[in-house]
Amino acid sequence: MPSQNKYIGDDKFIKLLEHYHCPAPLSLIKLRFAGAICSPNLELRPSDTISSLWEQGKSPRLQTKEEAELFFKFFMGLWDEIFEDVKKNQITLPRFEIHNASDLIETCFERRDEIEEGFLEGFWGGAQNIKIPAYIAQIVDSLSELAGVYEKLSRKSINDSELENLIKTVSHTDKTVNRSIAFIVENFALPRMSAPQVNLN
Repeated sequence: MPSQNKYIGDDKFIKLLEHYHCPAPLSLIKLRFAGAICSPNLELRPSDTISSLWEQGKSPRLQTKEEAELFFKFFMGLWDEIFEDVKKNQITLPRFEIHNASDLIETCFERRDEIEEGFLEGFWGGAQNIKIPAYIAQIVDSLSELAGVYEKLSRKSINDSELENLIKTVSHTDKTVNRSIAFIVENFALPRMSAPQVNLN
């Protein structure tokens, strides 16, 4: 059944985030939603993930019922959009453009956050000690290690002469991250999503 919550698009959604002083950028939010949809925490609700985008006690104060309904409608539009991307196994890191050392450092900071604070934060959903298959746990651990690669690159003193090779390193690491997420979706999320007793949306 098609979603009743149509996504309003990136530009309008970014303005929504600015209006409600959301500290998380859109790219991170998309990956946190993807991680939450793949989550082994079956008690995790979309509203929990939405609330997690703000620090505790700093969630938006929605003044009226109509405002609250629109707020969640817009966020659920994005959630349903990402849900469909997960079903199609089309979750990937956003494309980057790197022209100089500053671009590379900024991209690597963003990548680290998109993986750790985005996908992995969503995947665990605030739960502790959830059992998952060992082969999935290995892939999840590898994503944390890859986030560490970006973090090391973001703190590196970069010479112009090595920029091209470092761009290739970022591109290669991106491909590895995308393959890892695709493996989790294909071998963990999709089989549970197709099981009639499980509803992840």
